[in-house]
Amino acid sequence: MAGQALPAQQDNHCSVAPEAQAPSRYAAFVTHDDDGLCRLMLSVDGVHCAACIQRIESALHAEPAIRHARLNFSTGRLALEWLGDAALADSFAAKIEALGYKAHPYDPRDLSHDSEKENRFLLLCLGVAGFAAGNIMLLSVALWSSTGEVMGMAMRDFLHWIAALIAVPAIGFSGRPFFRSALAALSKGRANMDVPISLALLLTVGMSIIETFSHGEHVYFDSAVMLMFFLLVGRYLDFRARRSARDTASGLLSMMAGTATILDGGQQRMIPIRDIEADMTVLAGMGERIPADGVVLSGQSDIDTSLVTGESVPRPAGAQDEVYAGTMNMSAPLTIRVSRPAEESLLADIVKLMEQAEQGQARYVRIADRAARLYTPVVHTLAALAFLGWLFLGGLAWQPALMIAVTVLIITCPCALGLAVPVVQVLAIGRLMKHKIIVKSGDALERLAGVDTLMLDKTGTLTLGQPVLDNRGHCDPQALQLAASLAAQSRHPLARALAAAWDGQILALDVSEHPGQGLSAQWDGQTVKLGSRSWCGDQAAPAAAAQLELWLKIDGQPPCAFHFSDRLREDAAEVLDYFRAHNFPLYLVSGDRNEAVGHVAAESGIKDWQGETSPADKYERLQELRAQGRHVLMLGDGLNDAPVLAGADASMAPSTAIDMAQNAADIVFMGKALRPVIEAYETARFAQKLVKQNFTLAVLYNIVAVPLAVTGQVTPMIAALAMSGSSLVVIANSFRLRWMKTRKG
Repeated sequence: MAGQALPAQQDNHCSVAPEAQAPSRYAAFVTHDDDGLCRLMLSVDGVHCAACIQRIESALHAEPAIRHARLNFSTGRLALEWLGDAALADSFAAKIEALGYKAHPYDPRDLSHDSEKENRFLLLCLGVAGFAAGNIMLLSVALWSSTGEVMGMAMRDFLHWIAALIAVPAIGFSGRPFFRSALAALSKGRANMDVPISLALLLTVGMSIIETFSHGEHVYFDSAVMLMFFLLVGRYLDFRARRSARDTASGLLSMMAGTATILDGGQQRMIPIRDIEADMTVLAGMGERIPADGVVLSGQSDIDTSLVTGESVPRPAGAQDEVYAGTMNMSAPLTIRVSRPAEESLLADIVKLMEQAEQGQARYVRIADRAARLYTPVVHTLAALAFLGWLFLGGLAWQPALMIAVTVLIITCPCALGLAVPVVQVLAIGRLMKHKIIVKSGDALERLAGVDTLMLDKTGTLTLGQPVLDNRGHCDPQALQLAASLAAQSRHPLARALAAAWDGQILALDVSEHPGQGLSAQWDGQTVKLGSRSWCGDQAAPAAAAQLELWLKIDGQPPCAFHFSDRLREDAAEVLDYFRAHNFPLYLVSGDRNEAVGHVAAESGIKDWQGETSPADKYERLQELRAQGRHVLMLGDGLNDAPVLAGADASMAPSTAIDMAQNAADIVFMGKALRPVIEAYETARFAQKLVKQNFTLAVLYNIVAVPLAVTGQVTPMIAALAMSGSSLVVIANSFRLRWMKTRKG
């Protein structure tokens, strides 16, 4: 049962219901973590407006076990988190279906199939409605251009009956998208946006049939068919816009679907990618995406790693090289030992971050949700008051009074308000995904748009975090070859940098490691040492405070030094200049040595810097800035940056950051460039601008449209056009993100 307490013996983990209970339909799709939270992603069909979202979320949050429930309007995905048995998922799904919606486990392949099926269905309904509208309008020309007295009552009745024979079947067939949704909601004792639309269509057709039987003049079959046609145009364009908005997300998620070829006992067999586990051996053919993170066992190929690193140039991969899920194997088959299950791969992590972002609630989403709660009672009350007011106070007959009520039912729609945020949010996240920037929380872009101060870490953030040999041009080639041959046997960062600086032949040496000192080997009857100044260097040589060093000592020869520095990212100057141009104070705060931090600060032109800081010092600095009223964007990648990343108004971390830093950051960017920081900031600012514009458009629409409808200044057809138009204007305004160009300064 929902809300039951966790038994003590479960140790705060999700469990599956006992075998004595009925088998769970959804338990197999539930994941859980060490915090005791169960998670499930569902697809929900039949959601057409913000009121639907509010209804579903409110019902789920009423369950004591639920900790988080968020339905994304554009993607149709419902993210659930709860404490308790995994089998509770069945009761949550049943609660959704009790509201008149259909829920099923989320699958990108099903999403694509269902999307295409809905596309064909809407096109068919739209085609029939358009055909009927065109034909019925030919008849209406005669009715509009004459009167019953002129053409004769018999002819007018005949034309009305022909219109009825066209309109009634067409509305019955093409009105199904609205009728089915409304009936499903009403059968559960609920109402949604399609209830007033369906009511408006049925009232118009019903009144027209009654008037046709009684030889009356208030026959509006043409209006009803045109009304339905315009509503279907709006519904279809809305559907296409939302499908386009989620294409980037769906494309990424589809990489998690499909099958992979594994080697099992020397035999090849196919399994679903989601079933891949650690230590399995998988085969990745040429032109295939690598299905899971792992290490190459055999084969030599080129890998398109743009998904992971942002680099457009493929990198070679051979035996013992790491490869990642979602990257493309381009040249030759590879045999790979899986290092992590598919659900824990880098691609899966990216998908989770994206889903978290899409499910988050920004301030404007919460405003739209509150407005949606009022929609159903307000619109029906307003329509009833308009009908009664015109009937008893305005002196109208019941037929025109009813048409005014129908107009009110149609024109007061929360679609534009409901679309104001989700479409912008999905488009912004999709745009950033294409630039290898992952947004982790729904309100991250809203907060990022409001920052006015930049605070940076040094190593791995402003710099690459990878030492580079500075004095290669001054090194003897033979000494550099010897040093690189020794260094190739070590995993020390300086040794790796030294080995990378040599592109010639590596000598085969029997290398010994001396902890805390360095490496040694015998070469040409001589002892060769590579290590610290105190072990094999020149104690009297002047030291460069801002540089790191390794010394090479060959018996009988003077030692020589190799100097290294952690270089700025190539575009760091451009990024810093951009934020200076936007009047951002810049603060460099690092745990590195004061000499090194000061050197980087001078090189990058940052005047306010602080070295040798602890995590507490960094956090205290952040609090000081916030106390001054500053809104801080923090860039960091290390363990000591995590508290500041979590506490800043907005935060970003590179993909090379440690897991804790990435978890604490709002946004993660890939590749070696710092340029994504500008891209994210510009996108956030423009997205917030569009959201505000969308809200203004939606509010202005209702301020203007509702009084016109209540006062009888608008026909049902115009109301349908206005309602669809308001949604399309909001969508079209949101799609300006697709063509946005990022400024450089």
